[in-house]
Amino acid sequence: MSAEINWQKSSFSEGGAQCVEIAAHNGEILMRESDDPNVVTTTSRNKFAAFVAGVKAGEFDHFAN
Repeated sequence: MSAEINWQKSSFSEGGAQCVEIAAHNGEILMRESDDPNVVTTTSRNKFAAFVAGVKAGEFDHFAN
């Protein structure tokens, strides 16, 4: 990935390590794990927005328990 990509991680990450990082690049959303930054998944902004809406609605809470 290019150096100009600005990766962002949640302020809720434990000590800032081992978390999911998100970036916007060329109209897509990129996701990676901070402990394996060479593996990047891409998705559209619309799909990511639907996922975030589901997270906010609690649809994925059972994965965090």
